Amino acid sequence: MVILRRAFLLPLLALVYCLGQGAFLAPDCQSQRIIKSQSTRQQTLVRSARSTRPDQYGRTALKAGAETGFDLTGKVALVTGASRGIGAAIAESLAKAGATVVGTATSDSGAEAISARMGDQWGQGMKLDVTDSKNVEEVVKAVTEKYGAPDILVNNAGITKDTLMMRMKEDQWLDVINTNLNSVFRMTKAATKGMTKKRWGRVISISSVVGSMGNVGQSNYAAAKAGMDGWTRAMAREIGSRGITVNSVAPGFIDTDMTADLPDDWKEKLLENVPAKRLGQPSEIAEAVLFLASPAAGYITGHTLHVNGGMYMS
Repeated sequence: MVILRRAFLLPLLALVYCLGQGAFLAPDCQSQRIIKSQSTRQQTLVRSARSTRPDQYGRTALKAGAETGFDLTGKVALVTGASRGIGAAIAESLAKAGATVVGTATSDSGAEAISARMGDQWGQGMKLDVTDSKNVEEVVKAVTEKYGAPDILVNNAGITKDTLMMRMKEDQWLDVINTNLNSVFRMTKAATKGMTKKRWGRVISISSVVGSMGNVGQSNYAAAKAGMDGWTRAMAREIGSRGITVNSVAPGFIDTDMTADLPDDWKEKLLENVPAKRLGQPSEIAEAVLFLASPAAGYITGHTLHVNGGMYMS
């Protein structure tokens, strides 16, 4: 009897094992599995095609952006100080992700250079004085009439007038505060009107590691950037319920034309405090901005994102 039971039991166990591996599926079940697999692949292809379909301007967002939630097709971005360096890299990054980008410069030649770099299908450059409230309103209105109300605002325009506080003249203090901090108030007040109506928006301001660490000879600049970070947190609480996120990105030492003129021994001294042992690239700041501007960052607000190679850790 024991032998007979084993004789029946072993094939039964083998059958159960095979069923668990899907080797003895009925023909109907096999066909259903194949159809389901084909359907899943077709849906994936359709989603991929949709994510890379050209918009009304004939542009196609980067495939990687579409798949990871960084697709900005249909969004309008306004980037101040976009003629060079970090601002130019940000404008390019947002445009490649599918956004229509308007970059601003302080001169007609700067605005024309942005337009030439962007091309008609990506956006254009506009002249803007961020210290002039009337001009700010005019530019935001012009952007809205041509492309639609801005969905994304990047406050990047800024200046430096470095000197020790005891030698600093009042106009050096006021010029930096007015350009670097007061402009953020002006731009955001004008741009968020449309965002509030849409109940979707992104406000991203380019701060600095100096706003958190301080730096000798930059008391005006440090005050402006620290004020920007505090303003960011206040605004995040104020307009968060409208679907608008407000964040800042604080770069460390970045390889731009401003740092290119520094003597090599100064650069070596600076890099002693940077664990990464190199200058950052404008593209690395642009990628951080792209993330915060994207739908993927919809639950991040009131945050200062430090991009400094480890120079400052909070």
